[in-house]
Amino acid sequence: MEILFYRYNSICEPDIIQVFTGLGITVHTEEAEITDKHITPRQCSALITEWLAAHPIAFVFSINFYPAISYTCNHFKVPYVCWSVDSPVPELFSNALKNEWNRIFLFDRSQYDFFRPVNPDHIFYLPLATNGRRWEDVILGMTEEDFGRYGADVSFVGSLYTEKCRYDRLSGLSSYTQGFVDGLIEAQLKVYGCNLIYDNLTDRVIKEISDADPDFYDGGDTYADTGRYLAAHQYIGMKLAAVERIRTLNRLAQHFPVALYTQSDPSPLKGVDVRGAADTLTEMPKIFHASKINLNMTMRPIETGLSLRVWDILGCGGFLLTNYQAEIPEYFEIGRDVETYQSMEELEQKVQYYLTHEEERVEIAINGYEKTMRYHTYEMRIAQMIKLLV
Repeated sequence: MEILFYRYNSICEPDIIQVFTGLGITVHTEEAEITDKHITPRQCSALITEWLAAHPIAFVFSINFYPAISYTCNHFKVPYVCWSVDSPVPELFSNALKNEWNRIFLFDRSQYDFFRPVNPDHIFYLPLATNGRRWEDVILGMTEEDFGRYGADVSFVGSLYTEKCRYDRLSGLSSYTQGFVDGLIEAQLKVYGCNLIYDNLTDRVIKEISDADPDFYDGGDTYADTGRYLAAHQYIGMKLAAVERIRTLNRLAQHFPVALYTQSDPSPLKGVDVRGAADTLTEMPKIFHASKINLNMTMRPIETGLSLRVWDILGCGGFLLTNYQAEIPEYFEIGRDVETYQSMEELEQKVQYYLTHEEERVEIAINGYEKTMRYHTYEMRIAQMIKLLV
């Protein structure tokens, strides 16, 4: 079997290619978008057309959904398989989502429930995974110096979302809309496990946000109005993520040593040990393995699902303390495999507890690692995917 993998340099692409290859599948890659982020849909379609016209491809694969690939595959009657690893993905509003030759896998059950009715026979739910063997190669080579360099009481690896926050770049919003959004954010910060923003947005707020950004997404080929979804997730959701991460890190740093690895501007932080960016493949697994507590804060547009960071921390044998997500109990036992929090007070209490109860902390990390490697590797996910394709 031969497939075409359309790449844009997602961090999970090499792992998935490795699994396909291990299954005896010949993987051809189209990598133009790795070096040129301005490829147009027409150019994308031309690249795929060239491959399909010249090769007997079983299916085309990509991380996240590309309408241009979907339309091209539909024309050639070749399955287009994609696996969403992000949320929101505005392209899922394209009419291309309805195409017969799509095989779309979404990792967030809430996202799946939202989009599945558009094409119920061709949209599937599939959670994310990790490549524990890749991390093991790095971790087994760790030295005492590595444990000293990358170890910390509490570590967080990730963006503060300040540089990605489109909401902060909007101008001309009325005081009403600014106050309304501020109130929604404050309410959402107090609630875990459900999203308050989407259903409570008013038409006035949605219109002001969309009008204030000349680049507000308009695919020109959508089956539904994208305004509410994008205002809630891509604008307010990103702002919420920035507020939540800065407040959480600042609050924890008042009581505990907190190490942060990020490329974001750390100026809003106080008392946090900012250590700069961490290389995903060579440094991140060392951080996860050496840190006593690995903090995860899922951005709220991921409403119920588990982000890639959750799987990778567990796949590195790290102790995970994450905000509660509705899908966690489907895969892990809270307090045995992972730990969660549903308020800032609970987060502080659990950080304090696990920093002083090493034996329990280590046992939970081991349990989480063993369960992840037993049930949640890329090999297992791709096997599930292929089973649905045949």
